[in-house]
Amino acid sequence: MADVKLHRCAYTFLPAPLDSCRRVQDALDEQGITYEVVKEPGLPRSRRKDLIELTGQRLLPVVEFADGSPYREESRDMAATIRAGKLFEKQPPSGA
Repeated sequence: MADVKLHRCAYTFLPAPLDSCRRVQDALDEQGITYEVVKEPGLPRSRRKDLIELTGQRLLPVVEFADGSPYREESRDMAATIRAGKLFEKQPPSGA
């Protein structure tokens, strides 16, 4: 079973330093965090209705925790948080 869901671009073909979704996915891989990929529609971003409902915005990538709460920052910050072993600190406390 996956630890989290990774909402990302449908296509990640650029090298890691250039592709924000790949950057976060690589960080999850490096830390051994299991995830389910949820490929979101490309352009226009308004087609990302599920993502908008989950987060209130249209930007990717987004990590969704098992309780359904989202985590979203700039991809460089997300990758740094994951690599520092602090991803699950971003999950709101139960009942919040």
